[in-house]
Amino acid sequence: MARFVKEKGITGEFLLNLLASKKILSNKEIEEISRRQGENGFSIQKIVLETGILSKKEMMALLSEEISVPAIDLDGKTYDPSIVAILSEEISRKHHLVIIGKKNDKLVVAMANPLDVYIHDEIKIKTGYEIEPYLAFSDDINKVLDSIYGITENWQQMMGEISSLPVTAVEEDAEEMEITKSVTESHEAPVIALVNLIMLRAIKEEASDIHIEPYGDRSLKVRYRIDGILHDIMSPPRSLHMAIISRIKIMSNLNIAERRLPQDGRIKVQVHGREVNFRVSTIPSVNGESAVLRILDPASINLDLKALGFSKDNYKKFLQLIEKPNGIILVTGPTGSGKSTTLYAALNILNSAEKKIMTIEDPVEYRLDGINQLQAKPKIGLTFAAGLRSFLRQDPDIMLVGEIRDKETAEIAIQASLTGHLVLSTLHTNDAPSSIIRLVDMGIEPFLISSSVIGVLAQRLTRKICTYCKKEATLSDEIKMVMQEFNIAPDEIKLYYGEGCEHCKHTGYKGRTALFEFMVINDKISELIYKNASLAEIRDTAIQENGMITLKEDGLQKIREGVTTLEEVLRATSS
Repeated sequence: MARFVKEKGITGEFLLNLLASKKILSNKEIEEISRRQGENGFSIQKIVLETGILSKKEMMALLSEEISVPAIDLDGKTYDPSIVAILSEEISRKHHLVIIGKKNDKLVVAMANPLDVYIHDEIKIKTGYEIEPYLAFSDDINKVLDSIYGITENWQQMMGEISSLPVTAVEEDAEEMEITKSVTESHEAPVIALVNLIMLRAIKEEASDIHIEPYGDRSLKVRYRIDGILHDIMSPPRSLHMAIISRIKIMSNLNIAERRLPQDGRIKVQVHGREVNFRVSTIPSVNGESAVLRILDPASINLDLKALGFSKDNYKKFLQLIEKPNGIILVTGPTGSGKSTTLYAALNILNSAEKKIMTIEDPVEYRLDGINQLQAKPKIGLTFAAGLRSFLRQDPDIMLVGEIRDKETAEIAIQASLTGHLVLSTLHTNDAPSSIIRLVDMGIEPFLISSSVIGVLAQRLTRKICTYCKKEATLSDEIKMVMQEFNIAPDEIKLYYGEGCEHCKHTGYKGRTALFEFMVINDKISELIYKNASLAEIRDTAIQENGMITLKEDGLQKIREGVTTLEEVLRATSS
């Protein structure tokens, strides 16, 4: 019999000898398979399947019977990443195996070569578990590993970069040392790998947040917020809950012994040569501590104002407004509606050598060259109000305050605008006209608002239809009823939707765009504010006499353009 190129898993020679002894292959066929393997280096298993002599199921059944190890078909199946990650990707790929479950305190391992006792010993040493081996097709094992880790040349480099991060130790008392000892002795290697995997996969999938949450049914869930929607990603064993939270606390320099109070921290990592920050928040829920990691990735922020979703008219008005020498411009909306991105994009346009720009933020999410950015620290008295007050002595042209939260901050912002400064800030209100009422509720006199606020931009984020699987939608009766609200005849508009594909992970959506409601404060609206007019009066005047387009109307225009769906616009704008 010919000599075969060495391959992983059950050797080609073993398989061909078995097929010959079963009289499934003739000597001529064996020589042909040998020749093909010598030419292209493919595995014997793969070549046998290509010849059609055996199906994969028949081949695995034959091998299983011969070696007395049960076979398992991994093709098309998904497995919990937290279980797979118990062993590192490097070891799994090196030995062609993947951990697919736990049963009776044993690891269930799918292996291309379950007869290798040395691999069994290595897994036991690495994990502390005995294993229950199953025979699996090597290509199927690779597919499972690829689905978990991704087919990325730099993945190992990325894993190494986060694994080697310096961790700032906290001062430990006896209780802390006991907790740290239990975590590091029993779970250190798998937990470090698992937390790394959770973070890196979130970056890879362009998530904005990671949620690690314990539930009352003794389960633990990891969820990613992708394009504004939460998705279940994995369910690690509940026994790892404390270890995972402790690992995250250690990385963000939090007190691992304090489990009764909320804590906030920050993690910095280098990925592909760029710095990615994770803003960490932990809270003690009734089911145990939960953690949320906000991902602040400079590569994900779009500082092109035009690309954010402005209509031509709103874009022109906004540019004219931010070029004014003084006044207050407010950007409003709920948390996660893209307010900071819009303000950063505005600063990016305004940033020049002739202007001094200063910001006070909590936190400083992204660093912008040429701009003086200050991190608010309320614990030591550095509040938004205190920062703004200091800015006035620094002779800036433009100031950004992260949020107007109270009367003091609002008064200083107004003072700054009245003394010749352009002030940009955010406010939490449902729409643009409501911002005026919110400032009045804070205790600001209407005449000060009317003389300082020059524009209010309300915004929401909606998911965009995936361009790879975009198709025209049929109009259901329900959709027709909604369209009647806008006085639109069904034949006036085409609706589209995403069918779902690999590019959008079968959601039908990929990326997000903003809906805007822009109220420019003209003389008529300023007069209404001065007279302390009602919200309805201000809104009606802004629409009828100032041409303000509401959030829903801006969404409708994006539906007409085939950018998003009616369902998305209603989700973002309806109460």
